[in-house]
Amino acid sequence: MAVDLFAGLPVADYGRAVAWYERLLGSGPTFLPNGTEAVWEIAEHRFLYIDVRPEHAGHAVQTLFVDDFDERVQQIADRGIEPAEQETYENGVRKWTYRDPDGNEIGFGGAPVGN
Repeated sequence: MAVDLFAGLPVADYGRAVAWYERLLGSGPTFLPNGTEAVWEIAEHRFLYIDVRPEHAGHAVQTLFVDDFDERVQQIADRGIEPAEQETYENGVRKWTYRDPDGNEIGFGGAPVGN
């Protein structure tokens, strides 16, 4: 069975959100299905998308676990976005949380250093 995942983020301002996610993710949208959504393919069959839904903006929480954590968070910093929170759990797993202009949380998790 094939499964595609679309994880949505409600936003209030389309242009502002597209610009911020381009900086966070390092590229423009993969496709634009309509005038209120923008979609990024973050891995094969896995998509992150914004949708203009002002009444729900700021309530999404997403976490992406990546194998290039250190490189990725450095690239995000190089594009001018700093994490709102940085956590290291007892088992050494790290999670940096970013907040878009509406307050949606996008976390990047990585394996303990040395794994």
